[in-house]
Order: sequence, then C-alpha cells, then structure tokens
Amino acid sequence: MCRMKRSIPALVAAALVAATLTTSTASATPVRHPKPVVTCEFTPTPENPAAKPVRIPSAKARAKGTVDVFFVTNYGPFVVRMDRANAPCGVHNFVHLVKSRFYDSTQCFRLTNSARLGVLQCGDIYRQEEGGPGYKFPDEVTGQETYPRGTVAYGNQGPGTNGSEFFVVHSFANIAPNYTVLGHVIAGMSTFDRMVAAGIADPDQDGPPVKPIRIYKVWSR
Repeated sequence: MCRMKRSIPALVAAALVAATLTTSTASATPVRHPKPVVTCEFTPTPENPAAKPVRIPSAKARAKGTVDVFFVTNYGPFVVRMDRANAPCGVHNFVHLVKSRFYDSTQCFRLTNSARLGVLQCGDIYRQEEGGPGYKFPDEVTGQETYPRGTVAYGNQGPGTNGSEFFVVHSFANIAPNYTVLGHVIAGMSTFDRMVAAGIADPDQDGPPVKPIRIYKVWSR
C-alpha cells in the first residue's frame, strides 16, 4: 500500500514542534515607529524589469507586530519571524512578494562559509544578483545593526537598492551595518547546517553550492 505524502504545511508544522530556538535575535538598535502605519517609497526600475509577474506593493505598510514566513526547500523547512516595527517597508515588501509567489520554485545561487561571511543568498531569480521584482526601495537601518546566526536581511547592490534579494546568516556575518534586518529564523536552522555540509563549489568558500539549493514554496501567516 502506498503511503500518502504529508502536505507542505504538515511538514513545516512538524519541524516547528521538533525544533528549538537555537538562534540569536538580530542585534541592532530597532527602528521604532510611533504610528501603526508608515508610507513606503517603491521606485520602478525599468532598466531591471521584473523577473516574474509582480505588481509594485501599496505605499502603506503596517509598523507594528510580527509575521511568520514559512519556507520549504530541498534541504528541509525553516521559519522566519519578521518584525514589522523594525523594517515596516521591508517586511511589507517581503510579504507582498510571498503572496505574489515570487519566491516559489526558485534557486539560491550563493552560499558562503568563510572566516568573514557565512550566509545563504536567495531571491535572485536568474542568477546571483540578477532577477529582481522590477522596483527598489530605501534601506531601513540605524547603523548599529549586527548579523549573528539566524539573522535574515535584505541584500543590495548599494544604498536604496532593496528588492527581492535576501540572505540568511548560518554562522556569522562580519559586515557593515548597511543591510535591512527583516527578522530571524525561529525554527529550522539545521536546514542551513545541511546546506553548508553539502559543500560550496568554490575554493574560497563563496559561490554556488555543490548541490543546487531550491526553494519549493513560501507562505506567510
């Protein structure tokens, strides 16, 4: 008799039950907003059109509360708790892309494990740092950000160039405080340990993973 496969939500639910919080919350001086809603500025980038069909998010973003984002990859699931108070526009954008299924069936093109940087970089649809949503928006940083294990933040190609690219710190990231912190992994850090153990196809430990890292499905609640 064939056994039925468990659904994606069931897999993540099981991971949540089994997981413990082995990560540290991103260390930073939080950006706190006195109002429950803020206005965001999303600017079209016609020189870099959207890699997948997606509209520009609405300008209004909630600035209070958290949202959990669930990922299923070929190495296992993980869950990120995002802080709207710290990065209202960034979290608003991320949830918008999740609801637009922008991250579904995509690949993470960069994995690093050097003495300076240990991250997984995702959100680029075509290849590393290519294939965004067709718009950009400003950073939400204080200049005091640090990026310990479990931190999830936006990647960029300079100030004010946030889009869809993000990274997850699997060990540590000794980098300048130039990257908007979205939140931190609350379950599934062992998924990243398996990714790192599988190897990096670069002698400097900064490049594509030996075995492709694929994001199957992402949703939020």
